Amino acid sequence: MAPTPSRLAWLDALRGPAALAVTLHHSGWTFIPGLWAEVDRRIDVGTWGVFVFFLVSGYIIPASLERRGDLRVFWTGRAFRLLPLLLAALGLALLLAYAGALALHPGVSTRPAPLVALGNLTMLQELLGVPAVIDVMWTLSYEMAFYLMAAGLFTVRQAHRSAAVAIVLAVSAVPLGLLLTRPVIGGRADLAAALLGVVVVVVIVVSAAARGGARTAAAVTGGLLGLALVILGSRIGAWQGLTVLAMMFAGTAVHRAEQGAIRWPVAIAAVLTVLACGALAKDDPGWAPALLLAVAFFGGAFALRHRSFPRWLAHLGVISFSLYLLHPLLLRVSPNLPLFLLALLPLCHLTHRLIEAPAQRLGRRLGRG
Repeated sequence: MAPTPSRLAWLDALRGPAALAVTLHHSGWTFIPGLWAEVDRRIDVGTWGVFVFFLVSGYIIPASLERRGDLRVFWTGRAFRLLPLLLAALGLALLLAYAGALALHPGVSTRPAPLVALGNLTMLQELLGVPAVIDVMWTLSYEMAFYLMAAGLFTVRQAHRSAAVAIVLAVSAVPLGLLLTRPVIGGRADLAAALLGVVVVVVIVVSAAARGGARTAAAVTGGLLGLALVILGSRIGAWQGLTVLAMMFAGTAVHRAEQGAIRWPVAIAAVLTVLACGALAKDDPGWAPALLLAVAFFGGAFALRHRSFPRWLAHLGVISFSLYLLHPLLLRVSPNLPLFLLALLPLCHLTHRLIEAPAQRLGRRLGRG
């Protein structure tokens, strides 16, 4: 049985600090680069934050999919959870760029506009070789690949094999990472990127709208495509990209063990395998400590999951997507660190209340309908 919403407060208590960690990482490099370089040499705080997010997604996304039991409801919920704020943030970024307050990646203006729009709106730009309008969107590409794989496994009733999937991904990441040091999908392969993006949209629509064999074929195709995009298109390299996927499936394995679907030693073996194989994925002294701390932080919160958490901490988790997506834009227009910190939380509270929350309610209504 999937966890009920009342039992998920600990996940919000994880999301809030994770979003603040990424915010701290970028604000540190913006306002105090000398001091932050010393911190970053010891532990990459931004990497720690995003891997906490990945573990949380791995834990809750398959559980949410299985609780709903329907791909249409799942994809509708994901669309209304992510796209409204993303559209607002992309629009704001383009306005800031037009006003000269924000420097976009040069490829945003030199690559075909429809392709840039397709890549960013599908959130797969990182894996299609398309420039991101907002830099932090790279993590959303791996989230999308994970959604595609989770939906495919769910459709063919293999979702319970998450621990095995995590181990296989982690172990295969090492040779594939050594072999594929550069993305195969990338550069200026505009036609290939456009075709792959369109195929992803089609398989999502078909898997959500169709039934029977067509749904299964579309979902499986989407899952295989998500995996292929990570292997062949990861800008950060196949080793790191597969480590990200493996970490999310390790989070799923924890959920399986909690529900009694697998034994705890199997879930723990999956987590340890991901750590062991992913520790050397990046030539950065702060990388491996960040992965280890992310797992320890997730494990500590999991151990305390039946206890209550402060309301302010839970609220940070509720507005964490706004924190994550909007802080790079606010950084570009803030003259100093105090003003940035003073404006950030009220802005994110406002965007959550006016954009995210209404869209999520609408998505739930449409899903039920």
